Amino acid sequence: MGVLISPIVFAADSGLAGLLGNPILPVLLIVPIFYFLVIRPQQQQRRKTQDMLGSLKTGDRVLTTGGIYGTIVGFRDGVVQLQVANQVRVDVARSAISGLAAEESDGKSDSSTERSAGGRETARSQAAGKGKKP
Repeated sequence: MGVLISPIVFAADSGLAGLLGNPILPVLLIVPIFYFLVIRPQQQQRRKTQDMLGSLKTGDRVLTTGGIYGTIVGFRDGVVQLQVANQVRVDVARSAISGLAAEESDGKSDSSTERSAGGRETARSQAAGKGKKP
């Protein structure tokens, strides 16, 4: 008689435990989570990068994936010609451009405004408010 009762007992317990006992349900819950946490942000980043590469124009200052800063001076079939110094031009693939370079406020780099004499404060320490007051 115990054998006949046990299927009835298990059949009566078909609430939430029976729903979560189905192995396909966790997979169906993971797929949308994976989409919103991984796939969608990658698609948005790719779209943003493609828009940036499509809007490049002559005169833009860019940074390549190799870490080279340059100014765009020309375009050819998927190749961008950058001027990296006076009389120095480099051809790079359009896909090798990682983004537009940040514009500097006064046109000088931080290293050129630092003072080299000992004991004097640098431009960086002045900007940070850590320098000596006159």
